[in-house]
Amino acid sequence: MLNGALLVVSGLLALGACSPTYNWRDLRPEGTPLQALMPCKPDLAERTLPLAGVPTQMHMHSCEAGGQTFAVGWAAVAAEADVTEVLAGWRAGSLAAIRVDPASAAEANADWPVTVQGADQLQGLQATGQDLQGKAVQMRGAYFAKGTQVFQAAVYGPTLPDEVLTTFFEGLRLP
Repeated sequence: MLNGALLVVSGLLALGACSPTYNWRDLRPEGTPLQALMPCKPDLAERTLPLAGVPTQMHMHSCEAGGQTFAVGWAAVAAEADVTEVLAGWRAGSLAAIRVDPASAAEANADWPVTVQGADQLQGLQATGQDLQGKAVQMRGAYFAKGTQVFQAAVYGPTLPDEVLTTFFEGLRLP
């Protein structure tokens, strides 16, 4: 009888392991060579925003899991665009979104060491700011490019577990 109870408990534990907080899945945004891992099924939003002063069609996949928001975005910029300037502007916009002055962030050593396989250019960012409700929010982001396509991958939340950051950012790949 004890063996039967142990078998039932083991089975229930195994079923619980099948529904994790982070349900990692492949994301391959249409129109780009990027491969990414998302911990939840992302929604897609598209809108035109100025990048380096030029109206640009932005594509953003995002979702929430474990109390964090995960985002992967991209845009194609004109061949004559200064990609470094575009990435820096995107970083500054991300800081402003969490109420951090980009000038003070530069002084506070907001650079974050991150790698993205296959990226031509890469800028990492770490910051602590405030969400729309005024609560503390941390963020880690990678701003990178391949040719004239620019990308952002970011995680926002009150806490950012190292293992989650590692899985998310190591899942980013460009050929």
